[in-house]
Formats: sequence, structure tokens, C-alpha cells
Amino acid sequence: MRSREQTMLQHIGELRKRVFICVLAVLVGSAVAFVFFEQIIEILVRPARDLGLGTGGELIYTEVTELLTTAIKVSFVGGFVLASPVILWQVVMFIAPGLTGREKRYLFGFMPAVILTFSGGVAFGYYILTPPALHFLLTFGGDVAVPLIRVSNIINLMIRLLFWMGLAFETPLVMYLLATLGIVTVGSLSRFRRYWVVVAFVMAAIITPTVDPVNQGLVAGPLLVLYEVGILLARIAARGRRKSQAITSA
Repeated sequence: MRSREQTMLQHIGELRKRVFICVLAVLVGSAVAFVFFEQIIEILVRPARDLGLGTGGELIYTEVTELLTTAIKVSFVGGFVLASPVILWQVVMFIAPGLTGREKRYLFGFMPAVILTFSGGVAFGYYILTPPALHFLLTFGGDVAVPLIRVSNIINLMIRLLFWMGLAFETPLVMYLLATLGIVTVGSLSRFRRYWVVVAFVMAAIITPTVDPVNQGLVAGPLLVLYEVGILLARIAARGRRKSQAITSA
């Protein structure tokens, strides 16, 4: 009983150390990002600025603390991005002792892929999805009113859109990992394809800031393609899993 309590205390102590390192990394990254918050805001609003932001193409704020709050939010998000490799490493190192050697190899191999696919989703959202979505929003009813864009509004919009697109691009990796571990099969994924069409358009409605079908199609289309890529990767994973089982049984 005492050894079990000591083991539990060791796990808690290990978790506390990992969390402390993650928090410290985010704080340091946020401090670095705060120095460059103006440049980060400029990058985030550039797609909207290219389309023209209200009178003179300038952002506005309507509350005394709005710009400061936006700067802090941008700095925190930037700090989280800078600290993400450290956070991912700490998570992996915490759960690695409880995994088998094969599972550890998969986990370490997935780390670069997770970062690359998330970055690909962010790039897709920034360069492909954002321009037409903002064009629709900023030109709709242009003869009725002139848009005066609050800095907090456009920053919140961009952060939400880029984050969810980055997360959506992780779909094939998740499917491959689940198939590799034997949690799902290619058959079950293929049968779920018809439901994924509905899920993709629901996610598109949540992610996109507009209600027009064109911009929602720009999100739903890649989600459908990503699911097919995931099925292809699941087939590869299933083939590799069968080969490893055959070798083990032999």
C-alpha cells in the first residue's frame, strides 16, 4: 500500500514538474511575442487590410482597454505557438514510460508530423480560406454602410479560424494512429464516410465566419479530402500491422 502511494506521489510530482516547464515555456514565449505584438497583429490583419478596412483602411478600437487586451491575447497565442514544441515534448515524455517500445516509436515519429500538418492547416486557412471569406464579409451591403473594423474583432476571427483549420488538418494523422493501434479498422472508417460528409459541413459552418455556401465549401471540401487521405493511411497502417503480427507469430 505504501509503495503504491509512493508511486502515485511520484507520478504527481512528475506531472507537476512537466506542467511547470510548460507554463514557464508559455510565459517566456508570451514575453517574446509581446515585444513583437504589433508585427503579429499586422500579419493577422493583412488579408483584411489588402481588401480595405473601412475608411482609410485602418483598424479601430472602441474601448479604453481593447487594444491592450488584444495585445495580451495575441502575445499569449504567440507564446503558446513558440512553446508548442516544448509542450508537446513534455506530454510525450510524461506518457512515454507507460508505453511499449513500438508505441514509443510511433509517438516520437508523430511529433514532427503533428507540427507540419497543423502548420499546413494554418497556411491553408490564411492563404486560401481567409481572403474570400473576408471579401464576402467586407463587401456585403457595401452600399448600405461602411465597415469600421474593431481590432479585437478581426484578431479573434483570425485566431479562431486559423486554429480550427490547423486542428482539422490533423484528421489523417489521428486516423492513421488509431488504425495503427488497432482501435479502428479501414472498414469502419469507410462505413463512416457517409456520416463524415455531414460532419464536414457542420464543422465548416462552425469554422467559417460567413453563412454563404462558397466559403463553407472551401472548408468542407478539404475536410472530405483529408478523410480520404486518412483512410488511405489507415490501409497502410493495417497492412503494416498485419505484417508485424505475422512476423511475431512466426
